[in-house]
Amino acid sequence: METTLIYELIGYLASILVAISLMMSAIVKLRVVNMIGAFTFSVYGILIGSIPVAAMNGFIVLINIYYLIQIYKDKDFFRLLRIHGESEYLKEFLNFHRESIHTFQPDFTVSNNHNFTLFVLRNMIPAGLVLGNLDENGKLAIDLDYVIPDYRDFKIGNYLFNDKVHYFRNQGVRTITTPAGNKAHNHYLEKVGFVRSSNDPGQYQHKLTEQT
Repeated sequence: METTLIYELIGYLASILVAISLMMSAIVKLRVVNMIGAFTFSVYGILIGSIPVAAMNGFIVLINIYYLIQIYKDKDFFRLLRIHGESEYLKEFLNFHRESIHTFQPDFTVSNNHNFTLFVLRNMIPAGLVLGNLDENGKLAIDLDYVIPDYRDFKIGNYLFNDKVHYFRNQGVRTITTPAGNKAHNHYLEKVGFVRSSNDPGQYQHKLTEQT
């Protein structure tokens, strides 16, 4: 009886994982969670002696692995596009992604006072947006660093804050600061080179040293 209950719990866990994956908009997370769910289903199939269940879900695991490898192997075209803060497209972009933006950066409010507005184009799709203010001392205070759901695989962040550090330097930027967001956003910031400020735990900073 206890063994049967354990098998059922494994089956329920697999179902929950697959269901959660189907509710995700970020493609990489969707693939990873779906793969884990399929693997759990495959184990469940083996435990209950159902070869079709085990084989089918094992095949789904392989499919997810294949596409995850392709995602990280594909060479994307990136370009930075500085635009005017009064752009009508910018207004529409912010309005369309309003709820998603507030999920990651709940304190962000739309303002027309930003003097630094930068889109990150990925394969000519406006996939990332940075809004902030650059002062005369070279400090760029970012109010918004947002990536649309289909492109949240850290490639944009690495391109922007690591590969294109010279772009910021050429714009006169020496230090970048940005407010903390939710747990996922803070993890993203730390992964692309930001560190939490020792003076203000609610802020992250990225110093653009010559060795960066």
